Amino acid sequence: MIRWLGDDAAVVRARGYAVTSIDTVVDGVHFRRPQLTGPEIGHRALATALSDLAAMGLGPGGEAYLALGIPEGTEPEYVLSVVAGAGELAAHHEFTIAGGDVTRAPALMLSFTVVGWTDDPGEVVGRDGAEPGDLVGVTGTLGGAGAALAVLDDRATGAAIRDRYARPSPQLTLGRKLADAGAHAMIDVSDGLATDARHLALRSGVRIELSLSDLPIASGVAEIARQLRIDPGRFAATAGDDYELCVCMPPNAAAEIDSQRLTWVGRVLDGPAGVVFTDADGELSGFEHSF
Repeated sequence: MIRWLGDDAAVVRARGYAVTSIDTVVDGVHFRRPQLTGPEIGHRALATALSDLAAMGLGPGGEAYLALGIPEGTEPEYVLSVVAGAGELAAHHEFTIAGGDVTRAPALMLSFTVVGWTDDPGEVVGRDGAEPGDLVGVTGTLGGAGAALAVLDDRATGAAIRDRYARPSPQLTLGRKLADAGAHAMIDVSDGLATDARHLALRSGVRIELSLSDLPIASGVAEIARQLRIDPGRFAATAGDDYELCVCMPPNAAAEIDSQRLTWVGRVLDGPAGVVFTDADGELSGFEHSF
């Protein structure tokens, strides 16, 4: 960085190829302000954007730019706490919040533009490279954020891990390792595995078969899913907001990955493009964007 906060624009010395993503969160749409602290909102907003870079195989290091919309009457201390939460996460992943904009808005809104860098564009992993014969894996565990949100919404009670929803962890370091190991295609699990794996399948023109029984379900999810009268596996596949990674890799590359960080949940086949859960009746779907 040459210049950042304090001037009219940031000055960044380019290092190869820029990989850029924008993610916007709005109170009442993507979160509910009474349910989260200011630092949690800032953390969550930046994490959702950084997760997109992780899904492209980018590691730590880069810049972030924040457009912040603030409702009239919001206390300055609260606004600073929101930015501080994002700043702590940025520092943890070696990102600099290099600039942005502030405006009045009808609801609290944060829009992060994040920029990561690579010397070789061939190292970037897209959604379109999955090949028949690949194994399909997911990082971490699934369903934890959805379970935490159900508790926050008073739809269920239980020991859900609040941080899985309030402070998701973008998998930048692991995303880079998966790319280095030979990942063919990757996506972050933001809308639920069922929906996000379908994005991979359609973009790659392949059939992806997954198994509910193989999904790594987060602790506490089964109890909350049963309260909601949903099978725990179906809940984990559709709840969303986990910000883990779904990856397609050839078997020889998959053998290099630590099984404690990645769970193999399916395979890629020839056939009509789409996703099938071999042990579920009917089509499963997570969050679908509509306007």
